[in-house]
Amino acid sequence: MAVYGFIGVGNMGGALARACAKACGDTQILLSNRTVAKAEVLAAELDARTVAAADVAAQADIVVLGVKPQNLADLFAEIAPVLAARAAAPILVTMAAGRTIAQIRALAGARPDGAAYPVIRIMPNLPVSIGEGVTLICADGITDGSFAAFINDFAAAGQFIPLPEAQFDAGMAISGCAPAFAFMFADALAKGGVACGLPEDVALALAEQTMRGSAALLAADPRTPAELTRAVCSPGGTTIEGVEVLRAAGFESTVAAAVQASFNKASRM
Repeated sequence: MAVYGFIGVGNMGGALARACAKACGDTQILLSNRTVAKAEVLAAELDARTVAAADVAAQADIVVLGVKPQNLADLFAEIAPVLAARAAAPILVTMAAGRTIAQIRALAGARPDGAAYPVIRIMPNLPVSIGEGVTLICADGITDGSFAAFINDFAAAGQFIPLPEAQFDAGMAISGCAPAFAFMFADALAKGGVACGLPEDVALALAEQTMRGSAALLAADPRTPAELTRAVCSPGGTTIEGVEVLRAAGFESTVAAAVQASFNKASRM
């Protein structure tokens, strides 16, 4: 079985380590973190080992880089010589926003044989922490079998959506950013319910379950979102009144503009 090493076990790195441990119970997992105590707590939970970043670079078959983009240069300054000394190159997995496969390879440096490091680029979103995430994924320099095995080993994190790297920023503007938009919408629904006389906890529970059920229906029903919207709106009924208010306020165009703004920001990073 492959040895997985995680350098950086914050929200995303920790969630992915948990998903890996769940899918591959007998896989050896190495954890490294700048705050060692955080890695030790997770190691106790997952029956994993806490090691230094250099040890992950020396021993892991798959090295998952969970550090912030601005910290990658310092990390590679530490581990690049260790990686280069290995007989076989490990797979490097990056989740750093705005950092391409080519940039990761440049930071890792050249191998003695001149070959490029195999790299998997992923972009998970916050719901991976409960196994309901969407993770964008692309790769270069790995076999189809290794690509499929990686996805299988992290299946407990949620869905993986293969995308060309050139489309990562566009995909991230939805999967990575839209959870915040969805939380804002749920909060607004609950506040509207309170304004209509509901207790706050009841209004929030209604908003949460309605969003959960709507998402499940959207996934299960072959109709498009627009068709489902029309299905809820009875002529002259209550729903169409609210829909018309949203449309008059530019709801659809505002959401699309928010996605575009997130995309533009990602493209500049």
